Amino acid sequence: MLIIAEIGTSHGGDLLRARELIAAAAEAGADCAKFQYVIAAEILHPATGLVELPGGAVDLYRRFETLQQPQAFYRQLIDACRAAGIEFLCTPFGAESARRLQQLGVTRFKVASPELNHAPLLRQLAGYGKPLILSTGVSLLGDIERALGQLRGVAVTLLHCVTAYPAPEQQYNLRLLPLLQRLFGVPCGVSDHSADPLLVPTVAAALGAAVIEKHITLTHDGDGLDDPIAVTPVDFARMVRMARAAAEARPPAAVSDLTPERLTELQREFGRRRVEAVLGDGRKGLAAAELANYGRSNRSLHALRDIPAGATVASDAVAVLRSEHNLSPGLSPWLLDAVIGAVAARDIADGAGIVWEDLIRRRGHDE
Repeated sequence: MLIIAEIGTSHGGDLLRARELIAAAAEAGADCAKFQYVIAAEILHPATGLVELPGGAVDLYRRFETLQQPQAFYRQLIDACRAAGIEFLCTPFGAESARRLQQLGVTRFKVASPELNHAPLLRQLAGYGKPLILSTGVSLLGDIERALGQLRGVAVTLLHCVTAYPAPEQQYNLRLLPLLQRLFGVPCGVSDHSADPLLVPTVAAALGAAVIEKHITLTHDGDGLDDPIAVTPVDFARMVRMARAAAEARPPAAVSDLTPERLTELQREFGRRRVEAVLGDGRKGLAAAELANYGRSNRSLHALRDIPAGATVASDAVAVLRSEHNLSPGLSPWLLDAVIGAVAARDIADGAGIVWEDLIRRRGHDE
């Protein structure tokens, strides 16, 4: 079982803090420290505006701009992870960050839940042929199936999660792990954003999760975007111990349902109601906490400049971006090729999500 300490951007661009977080993750027993390769323009449009996060409302595009670092910074993170004896893992958000990570010689990639439908990125990563860890929050079964269809021949591990910060533990529906394993035939694990450091990881490990991922922070009072919902090194170490013990208590096998004996042990540890709630019904759908994010935190097609009526939509005039809650979502990224080269039926404003009503489609393209 691989245990990932999600550091993300909590280093704030401070290499000393990054090294402290890496050291804390290693000391707590993590196998891997994960970061995010942030290039603001790959994620959001500048007009995105304020986004509500656990620490309050943030102009997220501007904040991402402050978190951009040169490639040399990530080389130093790789070296620090190597020195600490743990794996370096990083999430790209678009073509350029993926290309730079490939240049750095990473051994595998992590794809975040909002990029599950980032068709161009998935195809680019598939071309590198390296293993992928693919998060599946704020998604439906069809979304997962379509993403995996772009990744044939690539070793993929799915991470079930709830895309909310913090995520309600009772919405985690961990009985999904055996379902996802059976449906897609790939290793499955959990990315846990819930407040409790122990419940979700321990139950997931008892089910046979291949990966456990959880945010780590030096202090909840830090200024990192995820610090309010991350766990401290002490709690992360407790999580590692309990998750590994739960994994070792089951025979080696793929993800499977709990035996009655193991279920009773977990109920004794955490309480019957909590365990039954976190296990859920095993049916894949959107968690209640994710409903408002579907189609908005996922990617869609947005104009990068004003496109006047009658103009042909050029490839550099449209991008695959997250909408968040101030911009209207556009068409699915899977339709990018149909949009490029189409003629604008009406004026399309810079930043707007591009929808079918905006376009005169070319012959031969349809939905």
